[in-house]
Amino acid sequence: MVYPDFCPDTGRQKTNNRNVLVLGGTGKTGRRVVERLEKRNCRVRVGSRKSETPFDWNRPQGWAAALKGVDAAYIAYAPDLTVPGARDHISAFVDRAAEKGVTRVVLLTGRGEVEAVKCEQILRESGLEWTILRASWFNQNFSEAFLHDAVVSGHVALPVGAVGEPFIDCEDIADVATAALTEDGHARKLYELTGPRLISFAEAIEEISQATGRPITFEPISADDFASGMAAQGVSREETDLVRYLFTTLLDGRNESTADGVHQALGRPPRDFSEYVRTAARQGVWGPVATPTS
Repeated sequence: MVYPDFCPDTGRQKTNNRNVLVLGGTGKTGRRVVERLEKRNCRVRVGSRKSETPFDWNRPQGWAAALKGVDAAYIAYAPDLTVPGARDHISAFVDRAAEKGVTRVVLLTGRGEVEAVKCEQILRESGLEWTILRASWFNQNFSEAFLHDAVVSGHVALPVGAVGEPFIDCEDIADVATAALTEDGHARKLYELTGPRLISFAEAIEEISQATGRPITFEPISADDFASGMAAQGVSREETDLVRYLFTTLLDGRNESTADGVHQALGRPPRDFSEYVRTAARQGVWGPVATPTS
């Protein structure tokens, strides 16, 4: 028998005998959640198209196998909850999960996204133990996603001005998700997850430049020029439209504030962007750190 113990940070009771399905388990937050759950000796099933038990949002006939024996689930929907069909997928999955005996669901959503709020409401009305993680832009978008290559090239051009964004670290998201999946006290909670301060994209690039010791410039461009550049690189129309939407809609000032969701959930402050940058630079994710010349 596995006995419950307590989380040292929050004092909440935690159990390590969960059977957890992690959807998006190979993504930026999902793989970190998997690592943490395994360290807590939970039995983890990774849900992805290429996992041992395949999971595909467009193939609901395979969901039953992924949910077999599962009592908790983490949902990181790809590509984004704003895309057509996402709300239908979430609704159908939540219904199927309840039928299969899942009692606890943690949903990752995007801060300021109207369609994401509609998906949140599905979970609120499900009757399950739900926790919603409404996150701002990830720090790791600069190192593990489409901005990585631009940073390495030394020139980042984006359709965004001086608006501030409270970038959140994926490590913090994973810590909160793991707590919500394995501890008591997080049911029916919405945690708005942001970093501790507002930073413009130009300031973020400058911090990365200083940490790597290499010149990296930032250029604000029009949405049309940005979309044209992505298309010229062979990016699909669907992905181009999504990224364009996220930049032009979510960075209009609506999210220009910080929130205390990390502290509410974990009893500690979120990781600062500068700490993320220093760590990533030391790890060489943007190439070797340049040595200053005398």
